[in-house]
Amino acid sequence: MIPKVFKEVIDLGDGRTISIETGKLAKQAHGSVVVQSGNCMLLCTVVSNYKQSDVDFLPLTVDYREKFAASGRYPGGFFKREARPSDGEVLTMRLVDRVLRPLFPKDYHAETQVMIQLMSHDDDVMPDAMAGLAASAAIQLSDFPFECPISEARVGRINGEFVINPTRAQLLESDIDMMIGASADSVMMVEGEMDEISEEEMAEAIKFAHEAIKVQCAAQVRLAEAFGKKEVREYEPEREDEDLAKKIHDLAYDKVYAIAKAGSAKHERSAAFEAIKEDIKATFSEEELADYGGMVSKYYYKAEKAAIRDLTLNEGLRLDGRKTDEIRPIWCEVDYLPSTHGSAIFTRGETQALATVTLGTSREANQIDMPSFEGEERFYLHYNFPPFSTGEARPIRGTSRREVGHGNLAQRALKGMVPDECPYTVRVVSEVLESNGSSSMATVCAGTMALMDAGVKLTKPVSGIAMGLISDGDSGRYAVLSDILGDEDHLGDMDFKVTGTADGITACQMDIKVKGLSYEILVNALKQARNGRLHILEKLVETIAEPNAEVKAHAPKMITRVIPNEFIGALIGPGGKVIQELQKATKTTIVINEDPVTEEGIVEILGTNQEGIDAVLTKIDSLLFKPTVGGTYKVKVIKMLDFGAVVEYLDAPGNEVLLHVSELAWERTENVSDVVNMGDVFEVKYFGVDPKTRKEKVSRKALLDKPEGYVARPPRDNNRDNRSGGRDNRGSRDNRGRDDRRDDRKPREDRKSD
Repeated sequence: MIPKVFKEVIDLGDGRTISIETGKLAKQAHGSVVVQSGNCMLLCTVVSNYKQSDVDFLPLTVDYREKFAASGRYPGGFFKREARPSDGEVLTMRLVDRVLRPLFPKDYHAETQVMIQLMSHDDDVMPDAMAGLAASAAIQLSDFPFECPISEARVGRINGEFVINPTRAQLLESDIDMMIGASADSVMMVEGEMDEISEEEMAEAIKFAHEAIKVQCAAQVRLAEAFGKKEVREYEPEREDEDLAKKIHDLAYDKVYAIAKAGSAKHERSAAFEAIKEDIKATFSEEELADYGGMVSKYYYKAEKAAIRDLTLNEGLRLDGRKTDEIRPIWCEVDYLPSTHGSAIFTRGETQALATVTLGTSREANQIDMPSFEGEERFYLHYNFPPFSTGEARPIRGTSRREVGHGNLAQRALKGMVPDECPYTVRVVSEVLESNGSSSMATVCAGTMALMDAGVKLTKPVSGIAMGLISDGDSGRYAVLSDILGDEDHLGDMDFKVTGTADGITACQMDIKVKGLSYEILVNALKQARNGRLHILEKLVETIAEPNAEVKAHAPKMITRVIPNEFIGALIGPGGKVIQELQKATKTTIVINEDPVTEEGIVEILGTNQEGIDAVLTKIDSLLFKPTVGGTYKVKVIKMLDFGAVVEYLDAPGNEVLLHVSELAWERTENVSDVVNMGDVFEVKYFGVDPKTRKEKVSRKALLDKPEGYVARPPRDNNRDNRSGGRDNRGSRDNRGRDDRRDDRKPREDRKSD
């Protein structure tokens, strides 16, 4: 018996729809939905333990996986099973997590899992745009304490028109690719890349996406009501004590305010704040501390946050003494590492990134193999955040989700400025050496300079800045903070990172923590970010004004040649023999790809020695060399034979042709060595393909004057009908049928009996 199914359909307004269905699959989960658009289907399940965990945070896990069976494919590699998540899957997990997490109660600490699976793929539907909708819809069907439904949508702009959830093909034509997460009332998350758009255009794109999200949130409410909205579960809340909170606030507020106003360095300030907290703890007995548990620390941090926020709103000052729009001191250096293809250091205050650039062939492209997308990246960026950058010692367990996300943001910021005609595969690696503020924006700045140092012809330099917002909803006061510190990242109402050139925004990442943020404040914040971004850009240009004209002497030079398809095999040789020997002899790397449209061969030649590269080009020229009929060419004798000499065209080394003995001289030549010898250089005339021999014919004698009295030998007479003894005078032999056998010939068996 098929269970009752509940379904809601969302109209995207252009003939496409998204459906949300529940009641058929995964009914033991606390909430489950299937979200479908076209042939794309996502299954989302949510489960949360009923017992609170012994931690002071929400242990929420968002897991997004794409099953290869969804697109009728096998997982790559030796083990035919999905393994660890790809970077693309990790990025989708982060997008969903950032919107869901703030909507759980602060004191809800139960282990919670949100699992989203791509079960069926459609080439015209990008599944990550529906992951947030699926997660929220499943939670709405559960009994979790969750503030309100949310959704996420991708927005693009094609020919000036905004599009919701564009296809991957449409994105190629779009100058905006942004994901927006929001509730019906407030925008909560923005992330994406753009082609140098203005702040006002970005705000318009967010507005457009928000209108679509409102429709998706309403559909979730209807589905939950039809299914039967569950009562919100009861859980043991954190213990609260208003009197204790007031006491600690009164003890801490003024002292914290004074230290914050003094404007000190990170470690000095942290030590001073810690001392205040310890002094407050000292006012309590051991029994009281044992009874209150972590409440003292919690209320202290609450008082600390209030004091620092008030300092900024009241006096326009910040923890390190700066004004709200002031950027920390910056120093930069390029060409720091002698052996890399490009390097740069960017230091802003207490944040430092060292970026390196490596240049390679298409063979080094980053291969992307996901059920929803197969392709490669010729430009990619990796970001590393070691614990020493914050003065900590902690285990290193592979690349974290944070490192994947920050690296992707920096990559999106820069990739649009790497021109299509760049012949290299380019890898940028950012090593964060110090961190107090946005290391991802430091990565963008260091990456820009390292690329220019490597000689990559960036269209324009890119800089980035991290911004914050502190607002007072009651009074309407707010302060936008430029170049935020790590501490300011946690205490603000919005933190956002914006990258761009002098002409517009190339990437952004926002997390908005305050409800109902007006678009006026958002645009003002973006404009202040632009001023800071341009200030930082000036510092970069002072260090390196434009890309180096050439790559470094030890960096590989890249030459690309296009050859007709029929010559690819000749260049590779049997079993790769020719190309392997050529690479070894010239100390180059040669990669041959086939153009999918023209089917021509695209030959990439990478080497540090120009002589080696030239030798490869000479080999290619020799393969492509085609003498014209009637043309005269210099040749060199490279092999002596009884019936002629093998000669090589000097203009095309390796391109050989047989000079027949009859074409050496006008006189009859008995021995080839009587006329030419090994190594001799002379000219020959090219006659094309001889119709008799079907081989190319060249002649030396055709360029020589005929000797005086020379008489040409008469042509050979092929008409032999009247010659006695000729092969055509075969008489009775012309009739050789088997019936003319001698009558007395006996079968083999009879002869044996004789």
